[in-house]
Amino acid sequence: MGTLYLVRHGQASFGTDDYDRLSELGQRQAVRLGQHWAERGLRFDAAITGTLKRHAQTFEGIAEGAGMALQPLAWPGLNEYDAEAVIRSIHPQPLQKPDTPEAYRHHFRLLRDGLTQWMAGTVSPQGMPSYDDFVRGITGALDHVRAQHHGQNVLIVSSGGPIATAVGHVLGLSPEATIELNLRIRNCAVTEFQFTPKRHSLLTYNTLPHLDHPDYRDWITYA
Repeated sequence: MGTLYLVRHGQASFGTDDYDRLSELGQRQAVRLGQHWAERGLRFDAAITGTLKRHAQTFEGIAEGAGMALQPLAWPGLNEYDAEAVIRSIHPQPLQKPDTPEAYRHHFRLLRDGLTQWMAGTVSPQGMPSYDDFVRGITGALDHVRAQHHGQNVLIVSSGGPIATAVGHVLGLSPEATIELNLRIRNCAVTEFQFTPKRHSLLTYNTLPHLDHPDYRDWITYA
């Protein structure tokens, strides 16, 4: 039996012109996770990442902290959905960048509504795959892990949407439950699957063992 560790990227640059890059804190989160695993003697046999900048930067931080010289496999099917395209599909009017608590709440209300409609097939966000194709990109990565890495420790670095979708797929959850998982996953959080050649089983979800100390209380983020 193998273990698959799925890690959401560190804190990105939400509210800036380029979300797809880690903040300074996001970089520290990734390095700290690598250090935590090195302290416990955890070693990986293989790694897979999405192709977004924040995925690569998170993997690099983990590798730095762990002293790991592993070359990851790039897997485009692990890339996040385009949140702005999802929102535009139901709210075509321009939105200001969220800069107040109410503006953030409004942003995520629209995102939840847009995701619900995309998953149901009632909207087609511009430049995005269908929801069924999005799911296939993620389950393809899971199939690859089962087929190629039986009995090994495998690391995946991706985003909240793909990780929540993977959990929803393994547990047979409804789209609504998958959305709730997605919107509550924390930066650099760890989700673990045990796997055999036939199936994955959920072991943990959305944990932060590397930040379980008062010194890191302010390092816990969601966006």
